[in-house]
Amino acid sequence: MKKLLLSAAILFGSLGAFAQGGLGYGLRAGVNIPKYSFENGSSESNTGFFVTGYLDAPISPNFSIQPGLSLQNKGGKYSATVNSATGELKQSIMSLDIPVNLVAKLPTGGSGNFFIGAGPYVGFALSGKNKFEASSNNSSAKSEWDVEFGSGSGKDLKRTDFGVNFLAGYQLTNGFQINAGYGLGLTNLAPNGGSQKNRVWSVGIGFGL
Repeated sequence: MKKLLLSAAILFGSLGAFAQGGLGYGLRAGVNIPKYSFENGSSESNTGFFVTGYLDAPISPNFSIQPGLSLQNKGGKYSATVNSATGELKQSIMSLDIPVNLVAKLPTGGSGNFFIGAGPYVGFALSGKNKFEASSNNSSAKSEWDVEFGSGSGKDLKRTDFGVNFLAGYQLTNGFQINAGYGLGLTNLAPNGGSQKNRVWSVGIGFGL
């Protein structure tokens, strides 16, 4: 975790030397719709949130590098029905991600610009929670427990994730923007065999200066 934050600080601090026209910055926030992808299928989608602060370092009139720090709510949901009994397990993961995107800006006259971008991210799971609910006829049960992170036997999920994210949106001249994104996890998070990877759709609003 300390190495992750140190790498981010070095990256952000060095951008000023390469930026043309001065550094900008912004904030994006909105709704996440995450799920897990498995080798032979996927989980159901959860609903979460994201908050991202980013720097905007122009490298040409229409291209920028945008590194950021992003708090991401990820996870997945599983449900099943057997006879009259139903059960649902929700896994919610809070992750700190560092994305670095190359962003193209397409001006639309004097009103603003479309933007589209992509780049890698590295993420570190800060915490996780499992919530289980079951019901059958007139009875029900609930339980909740923490996600166990690690790579050994008995662990639920690996803590570090690496992947690629994509984003697109529109920003007005006053800085207000709408945006959408997709996170494609490449790391196999399953600690004990199999395949389990993050997939995250997002939609939100933001403000850039």
